[in-house]
Amino acid sequence: MRILIVHNLLWAHYKSSVFQALQHIVDQQPGISMHVLQIARNERSRASLESLVNGSTPGYTYNYELLFDRYLEEVSLRERTQALLQRAKAYRPDIINLTGYYDPAQILLLLWAKASGIRVVMQNESTAADQQRGGWKEQFKRWLFRQCNGFFCFGSQSADYLIQLGVAPAKILLRKNAVDNVVLRSVYEKTLPDRVSVQQAMRLQANNFVFVGRLIEAKNLVMLLNSFAEALKHTTRGANWGLLLLGDGAEYDNLSQQIVALELDGRITILPGRPWFQVPEVLALSDVLVLPSRSEPWGLVVNEAMACGLPVIVSDRCGCVTDLVHHGQNGFVFDPGQPAQLTHWLTQFMDGSVNTRQMGKLAKQFIAPYAPEAVAQEMLDGFRKIMN
Repeated sequence: MRILIVHNLLWAHYKSSVFQALQHIVDQQPGISMHVLQIARNERSRASLESLVNGSTPGYTYNYELLFDRYLEEVSLRERTQALLQRAKAYRPDIINLTGYYDPAQILLLLWAKASGIRVVMQNESTAADQQRGGWKEQFKRWLFRQCNGFFCFGSQSADYLIQLGVAPAKILLRKNAVDNVVLRSVYEKTLPDRVSVQQAMRLQANNFVFVGRLIEAKNLVMLLNSFAEALKHTTRGANWGLLLLGDGAEYDNLSQQIVALELDGRITILPGRPWFQVPEVLALSDVLVLPSRSEPWGLVVNEAMACGLPVIVSDRCGCVTDLVHHGQNGFVFDPGQPAQLTHWLTQFMDGSVNTRQMGKLAKQFIAPYAPEAVAQEMLDGFRKIMN
């Protein structure tokens, strides 16, 4: 069995960790080979993070070819189509794994594969809730999905969306998403002993909620700041609590002004974005992750925080909620349209009404099945099922 995987960005570390795990399994299986086509090095929107790496990023080893060593936005449709078809014809795969349905070049590759008798597995990140759905696009997806032999989904909500569009449940081969739990946990544990001294040097609070991601409107950060301010009013034990926002984006100035207006300068701190493998250095200064997004296909930062043993408070619009967040056990789920719910859960942590240590312990247990090795094995099992 010859497996060809098409992926958009070499920079997407979470996929590289899975591809490395899959390569390790494949190398031990006679008669199976795999090759990954990485279309571009990165996206322009992530260029600032790329410049911070300076060669220190953890390396992943697997059989891949970088088609275009530039930003994805700079690669034309014609270039992508020609390169993908040329490499696919040369590799002669039995099965192709496509990144998704939004790239016309990969749709053309799908049609070529179908005409050539090659099986196709498509990856899906979307959920029914992450955008307004309807119209001709949904009808096109129904037709397109009928051309595929199977699907790898980012969780249960992603799978449910495909089933709503007519995909047979038996064609859903994977319902998980993973990050490199081992590397993240290692960085976190290495940083943790210096927590107090670093907090003092940075003038942070002893206890902190933390958000990690782009500072954009969809992340619902205005509500998070307001809810944090309200929570401080509802508790008598919030003196040592702060809020960290780790990231860059268009909302930076607006959020900075809001912090001043709320008179919370010194309680709420915005930290510049950093590469994924440095994020645990900030998680080690924190106690609870908050992801308040109004739209989020999955939310990999929840994986990252749980791998480091942090409880989480997550919006029910995030695709990972159904699979990762066990309400009342490793964290809480709230409606992003109901600020009072978020305020309540923030207050619970400030008051000490929940067992943060036990929640963190359960977080590590619940995230264990969402490791790259587990996802890779399920991918290979899915490929085998399709071929048989």
